[in-house]
Amino acid sequence: MISLVWWVNVVVLVMASAIDVRTRRIPNWLSLPFLAAGMIVPGLGGGWVGFRQSLAGCGLALLLFALPCFLRGMGMGDLKLALGVGAWIGPSQFWMAFLVTAIAGGILSVAYLGLRPRQPAQVVKAAALSIPYAPAIAIGSLFSFFAR
Repeated sequence: MISLVWWVNVVVLVMASAIDVRTRRIPNWLSLPFLAAGMIVPGLGGGWVGFRQSLAGCGLALLLFALPCFLRGMGMGDLKLALGVGAWIGPSQFWMAFLVTAIAGGILSVAYLGLRPRQPAQVVKAAALSIPYAPAIAIGSLFSFFAR
């Protein structure tokens, strides 16, 4: 089961990162099936215990990512992707994923600011100030597999 969870997360998170970097969006066709499968597969493999772990992982992801999302610090696609990760890995592993995601997000935002060309203040739009957050979620989530 661990191998399946690892590979599904790798494939989806790499795809989400590439799309987010290119378009600044994480499409529903990727995040929603990932979330749904994250609720179903652990339940099939572990019964009610697996389903409860999946639900608890979603709940923790919602608790940690909802406020930044609703304060417009990140997009809804980032929230749905984090919910999917929480569903697949459960709450205990999600804590590590969240901590590493926060660190990676900070490092990536500083690097992104340093690499961007400077623009006059009146030209800068709100969307131009954002960074793609799916790569940080991917780094944190995939790192959490090695920290277990």
